[in-house]
Amino acid sequence: MAAAAGAREWSLDDCIDYAISHNIEVRQRMVSQQQGELSVTEAKDQFLPQLNGYGSQSFNFGRGLTADNTYANRNTSSFSVGASLSLPIFQGLRAVRNLKYSQTNLKALVERTEAAKDNVTLNVIGAYLQALYASEMVRVANINLAISTDELARRRQMLDAGKIPELDIYEAESQVAQDEVNVVNAENDSILALVDLSQLLNLPSSEDFSVQPLADSRLPLLDPEEVFANAMQNNHAIRAGRIEKEAADKYIDVARSGYIPTLSFSAGVGTNYYKTSGFDNENFSAQMRHNFSKSIGFSLSVPVFDRFSTRNSIRRAKAQAAVTALQFDDARNTLYKAITQAYTQAVGAEKKHSAATRATASAQAAFEAMQVKYNNGRANATEFSKAKSDYTSALANEVQAKYEALLRARILDFYNRQ
Repeated sequence: MAAAAGAREWSLDDCIDYAISHNIEVRQRMVSQQQGELSVTEAKDQFLPQLNGYGSQSFNFGRGLTADNTYANRNTSSFSVGASLSLPIFQGLRAVRNLKYSQTNLKALVERTEAAKDNVTLNVIGAYLQALYASEMVRVANINLAISTDELARRRQMLDAGKIPELDIYEAESQVAQDEVNVVNAENDSILALVDLSQLLNLPSSEDFSVQPLADSRLPLLDPEEVFANAMQNNHAIRAGRIEKEAADKYIDVARSGYIPTLSFSAGVGTNYYKTSGFDNENFSAQMRHNFSKSIGFSLSVPVFDRFSTRNSIRRAKAQAAVTALQFDDARNTLYKAITQAYTQAVGAEKKHSAATRATASAQAAFEAMQVKYNNGRANATEFSKAKSDYTSALANEVQAKYEALLRARILDFYNRQ
């Protein structure tokens, strides 16, 4: 990938690759995907036992109750150490269902990351073609300026020969000046289009940034229904929405786990040392041996009434599932609208481009014929200017239709190839 904008002309693929790797939204989606991977790991960890060690040391001073049920001044100290183990045997299917939900949600996050890349790609295609269009309009403006410049030179020769009044020179100079302004405006538009593209790529600078013409400017016009059918299977935003619906259903199952009893196993080992002033006490090592204890146990928890917490969790999960389903329907409708609009606009642009191409050829022929007549004195300046204006306008319309058709056809091709 090119590191510097001015090193070479950027191709469309160069721009797409660079934009995807530097786009902030894509990077945010990748972070969300990493968080989803962590959620899966945490869900798996819920099946593991929990082991804790403990140790304590305490001292008591002053009067205290004795075995004879009297109070006496006694100083005592105690020390204990041990370990406890807790192992979930049955968690009401919560851990299993939560793992399935986390895994499904991770798949949706992966698709969302790819969908973000798709959005960047579409935006880059549009900005890239806009930059090419603006560059073409500079060419059209220069053609217009070249014609006006040649006409000015011809009129100066005619003025020197005394064949035209000096007023005609002023009119020609005014036209050249106006066309020079048009060239400057077109160049500025081209620069701004490149700036927009470079900013979309998150380039540090747009200085010396330029793009390559497209090698294949003609793409077949695809059937919109076929494109939509393929996009419903392969479009990453649609696939993400479909997986999110599945994840929402799984989360309802997670919420329902609150109604199921849970069973856990626990075990522990420990020992302690106790010393009371005024009494003979076994030494530390003897007490630690003699006071050693072990324990095991099972704990069963049966939900009876949880203040409707589980019921409300299920209702919230169902409501979220309904929202997710509506979002999927909206995404599907938006995709269908985008594809049908792109097809309709592509058909119109193709017809416009075909008509504009014929109009350009006719306007060019008319202008060339008018130029001959004008040079031979059989047409006036007004007729010449109109023929020139018709020709350059036809050129501009042809360029606009060309890139409009190219953009819509590429959008259809992009949705079809996802």
